[in-house]
Amino acid sequence: MKANLIRRIAAEFLGTTFLVTAVVGSGIMAERLSGRNVALALLVNTIATGAALVALLFTFGSISGAHLNPVVSIADAMEGGLAWSETIPYVAAQILGSIGGTILANAMFELPLISLARHVRSGPAQLLSEFIATFGLLCVIWGCSRSRPSAIPFAVGAYITAAYWFTASTSFANPAVTIARAFSDTFAGIRLHDVPIFIVAQFGGGIAATIVFRWLAPNLASKAKDILLPH
Repeated sequence: MKANLIRRIAAEFLGTTFLVTAVVGSGIMAERLSGRNVALALLVNTIATGAALVALLFTFGSISGAHLNPVVSIADAMEGGLAWSETIPYVAAQILGSIGGTILANAMFELPLISLARHVRSGPAQLLSEFIATFGLLCVIWGCSRSRPSAIPFAVGAYITAAYWFTASTSFANPAVTIARAFSDTFAGIRLHDVPIFIVAQFGGGIAATIVFRWLAPNLASKAKDILLPH
């Protein structure tokens, strides 16, 4: 494996580790300090996640493109920005990093390192929410990459912050993060039984957005490599 690819995979691992640590850890802290006020807990969780996401995209963007999300990696491969042979290592690093982030968050708050979540997130509304959340995320990425690539970290952070509130699922929009959140029985958790259909909806939304932008911006594919993998 080439040294450059190893560095990129390491960046994806570290980035998703910190992202999920922020998601799960802020959820635990919010739940403990909110006095059972779910709206307040969600607000705290949202702000921490959005802020961490912006910081991580800036931190790792110049190394790996800071995908931090299997849907983004596969969409990038569809548009020629990431070699298909490198997509599996990217996705594997993202999933392992996400699970590592859950373990770290649980450990910091003196909880069992792994505990299966019991938070039920099922039904058509939840699935539609995940489709819409991920469709919107990829639209933001592709749209900004055409007009203002340097704004992607802020745009993605802002979108995810908003999507926490306008989707019934609180916008997971990331298969790796979804898997990892199943291993923490806390505010941010998701029942393991609900994970597969969430992932299907997320990939459906992300791929649909990529296809739509092929039509909206016909020359976008030729620019994908320079935009999503700026290294």
